[in-house]
Amino acid sequence: MAYTIIEIAKVFKRLGILNLKGGGFAGTETIVRPENKIAHLATDSRKISFAATSLFFALKTTSRDGIEFVQKAYEAGVRNFVLHNPANDLRAATFLKKVTDANLLYVTDTTEALQKLATHHRKQFSYPVIGITGSNGKTIVKEWLNYLLEDTFKIVRSPRSFNSQIGVPISVWEMDAGDQLGIFEAGISTVDEMDKLQDIIRPTIGILTNIGDAHDSGFEDKMQKLAEKLLLFKNASVLFYNAEDDWIKKEVTGKFEKTSTRLVRIGQDPQADIWLSEIAVYPKGQSGKQQMTSVTAQIRMGKKQPSVLKFDIPFTYSAAIQNAGICLAVSHFLGLSLEAFEKKAAAFPGIDMRLQVLPAINRCSVINDSYSLDQRSLQVALDLLNQQLPSKTLILSDIPGLKNSEKQTAYQQMALLISHKQVHRLITIGPEWKKTLANIQVPVLEQYDSTDAFTHGFQPGQYKDEAILLKGARRFQFERIFYLLQEKVHQTRLEINLTAIVHNQKMYRSLLRPGVKMMAMVKAFAYGSGLLEMASVLQYHNIDYLAVAYADEGVALRNGGISVPVMVMNVDQYGFDSLVSHQLEPEIYSFKILKQFIEFLNSQGISQYPVHIKLDTGMHRLGFDPDEVAQLADLLKGQRTVYVKSAFSHFTSSEDENDDEFTLKQGELLLQGCELLEKVLGYKFIRHIANTAAIARFPEFQLDMVRLGIGLYGINTTGNELPIRTVATLKATIAQIKQLAPGQTVGYNRKGKVRDSTRIATLRIGYADGFSRLLSNGNGKVLLQGKLCPVIGNVCMDMTMININGVDEAVEGDEVEIFGAGLPVENMAAASGTTSYEIFTSIGQRINRIYVED
Repeated sequence: MAYTIIEIAKVFKRLGILNLKGGGFAGTETIVRPENKIAHLATDSRKISFAATSLFFALKTTSRDGIEFVQKAYEAGVRNFVLHNPANDLRAATFLKKVTDANLLYVTDTTEALQKLATHHRKQFSYPVIGITGSNGKTIVKEWLNYLLEDTFKIVRSPRSFNSQIGVPISVWEMDAGDQLGIFEAGISTVDEMDKLQDIIRPTIGILTNIGDAHDSGFEDKMQKLAEKLLLFKNASVLFYNAEDDWIKKEVTGKFEKTSTRLVRIGQDPQADIWLSEIAVYPKGQSGKQQMTSVTAQIRMGKKQPSVLKFDIPFTYSAAIQNAGICLAVSHFLGLSLEAFEKKAAAFPGIDMRLQVLPAINRCSVINDSYSLDQRSLQVALDLLNQQLPSKTLILSDIPGLKNSEKQTAYQQMALLISHKQVHRLITIGPEWKKTLANIQVPVLEQYDSTDAFTHGFQPGQYKDEAILLKGARRFQFERIFYLLQEKVHQTRLEINLTAIVHNQKMYRSLLRPGVKMMAMVKAFAYGSGLLEMASVLQYHNIDYLAVAYADEGVALRNGGISVPVMVMNVDQYGFDSLVSHQLEPEIYSFKILKQFIEFLNSQGISQYPVHIKLDTGMHRLGFDPDEVAQLADLLKGQRTVYVKSAFSHFTSSEDENDDEFTLKQGELLLQGCELLEKVLGYKFIRHIANTAAIARFPEFQLDMVRLGIGLYGINTTGNELPIRTVATLKATIAQIKQLAPGQTVGYNRKGKVRDSTRIATLRIGYADGFSRLLSNGNGKVLLQGKLCPVIGNVCMDMTMININGVDEAVEGDEVEIFGAGLPVENMAAASGTTSYEIFTSIGQRINRIYVED
C-alpha cells in the first residue's frame, strides 16, 4: 500500500506535528514532487533498498543525529525526507538549502512522526492482529504461530525481533490489504513506552508470554513491569497468558476484571483454561539421541466443547512447553484443528534469534537465515550481507503461502530488491522462481526445483572468497545447505590421488578393443571423491562420456566448465528444463517418461534431442522389458523429436563367475533388443553394457562403449590381477591416549572390556564420518605406524577407540590410516558386511577432501 507525499504531509498536519518554524527555513515543508508515492520507510542510509519510493526519517537519538546522513540517503537516490530543524548542523543545513528536487517535511520529533505515520497506517485495516509481549519467548511464539497458521492465513509479521520503538512502526508499515492476519512483537525497557506501541499495533488478540528478569533495571519491580506490558492489551478482545505464578494471575484478572477482554490462561494449574496436565520426556529413534516431550492438554475454551489433546514437541525445556501451550490455545482459537496442531507441533522448528555470520568453506562466510522468507526479512538479511565480503551470493527459496494472483507482484518486488542490493549471484530453489525469472533481469547462475536437487549437485569448489546468504522458507530445510557450506575444521581427511585416477583410466582403456569409447561414472559425488574435481581430470584426459545419477549433478558439471557429453541416469519431468538447458542427455527407461519428455520437447520446439534407451535384461530396476522393445521401436519410429544416442543395459553380477551364464544371457538380450531397434529406426547407435568388471572378464561385450565405475577409483572386482592404483586414503588423528587397568571398560554400554593392562587411543572419526558402528568391538582395524590396531568398544558418532598395545611409540596427534594403500578399503567393507561402493559414498561431508598429485 502506497501513499502520496501529499497524503503523508496531510497526516502530519492533522496530527499537529508538522509545525516547525525558523532555523533558516521559510516554512514547515517543501514539496516539489507532489506525485511521489511512498511505499517504504527508511531510517538508515546504508540500508536503502527502494530509494525512489522511500521516505527517509532522520532520527535523532542520544548517540547520533540522523540529519548527518541525509546527504548519503540523497546520494542513494532518496527524494523524500522527514527532518527536524537542522540549524545546529551547518553542513546539513547548507546541503538541504541546495536541494531543489526533493520533498522535505519538517517535524518537531522524527521518531514521533514515524510512529504516528505507522499508527495511521494500522487504522486502515480491520483483520485480526496479534500483539505479543513478555520478558522472553516473543519471537519464538511469533514464529511458531506463523509456522502453524501459514497455510490458513496470509500473515504479515515482525521481521526477526523488530519490537522496539523503531522496529514496531517499521513492522506495522508492512501491513497490506492482501493480508489476513498480523503478528507483531512489542518489547519495552522502561515505563511510558508501551502506550506508544499499543497505539501502533492495536492488537485484537493479545499474548503475554511470561515475566522474567529481562530489562528489570528499567522498572521499580516486576509488578510495575507487568503493569506496563499489560497496557498493550487494553483494547484486545482476548488475552492468552501464561500464569504459573499466582501474582501474575492476580494482576491480570484484576486489570481486566471490568473490561470485555476475554482471558485464556495456559499452564499446569488444573484450573487453567488450557491445562497442561501431563508432561513427560522420552527419547526418539533407535539411537535415543533426540529427546521429545509429550504433553497432554485439557482444553476448556469458552463455548467450545472441552477436549483433550496429547501432542509431542521436539524440545524438553520448560519455556518451550509454555510457548507450545500458548500456540495451541491461539491457533485453536483461530480455527486450526487439534489434529493439525498435533502434526505440526512434533516438528516445531528451533528458532535462532540472531543473524549470524559464520566462517564457511573456501574462505567464504555464510549468513544462515533459513527459517523464514518475506520481503522485509530478506531486506534485513541483505543489509547484513552487504557488510561482508565484496562478492555476494544469495541462495533463495520460493515464497510460501501466496495466492496465484499475488505471485507475479511478490516475486517481481523481491527480484527488484535483490537487484537494488547488488547481489552478484543468485541461486534459486523452487519451481516458482523458475517461472518468474524468465521475465526478470537478475544475476541467476543456478536454479533448482528443490533442496534435494541442490544438495545432490553441491560442489564446494563453486564457492570461494565470497559472502553467502541463505534465505529460505522453513519448509525448504535450508539447514541442510548450511551444513554443506559450514567450514569443516576436522583433522580427519580423505586424500584423493589424481595421478592414480589418471593411471587407472589409462589402464582400463588399454584393455579396450580399438574404437571402443569409455564412459566414466561420476555419480554420488564421484563415489565420494569430489564430482567436479574428478570430472575435470577425466575431461582433460579425453574421457568420451560422463554419467551422473541426477540432473543436478549434470548441471553442476556444466556450471563447473565440463563440456563432454553427460548421461543422466535417473530423470523425471521436473528436471527436463535443466536437462535441455544444460545439454544433458537423459536415460529413458519407461514409456511414461519417454512420452513426457517428447511432449516437453515439442512444447519448446526442440527436435532431434539425444536420449539413451535403457533395456532391462535382468537387473529389474529400471528399463524396458524385452517384450516391450517392439512397441518402443514403433513409438520412436514415428517421431523426430528425439533420436537414440545409445541403447544399453546393466549387468547384475559380471564380477561373479558363478553367474557367468546369466551374464552371457543378459548380453544376448541387449544385442537382440538393439538389433530390433536399429532395424525399425533405420540407423545405428552406441551399444553398451560392460561395467568395470566386465571390461576385463567379458571383452566380447565391450561393444561400442564401456562404463568405468569403481575400478576408476582403485577397486578391482574382477578377481584377476590388474595394475590399478589406490586412489583414496582416509586418515584420522589420535585425540587422546589412555592407560587402562584390568577390569576397566571402554565406550558406550561398557562393551570394551579390558582383561589386561591396555593402552587405548581415541581417534577423531566416528560413524557420522562413515566409520560404521559395525566395526565396533574388534571387527574393524586401523593402521598405526605400520601395525594393525583393533577397535575396542562401540564406535561413537564422532570418535572411535582402538587398542594400541604394541605401538609404544604412538603419541597424541599421530595419524592413523583408516583405509588406503596400506590397508585396502575392501578390508573395511568386509568387516562391516558391505561393499567398497558404500564405504566410499558414506564418507561424511565434514571430512576434508584433499587432492594430491605425485
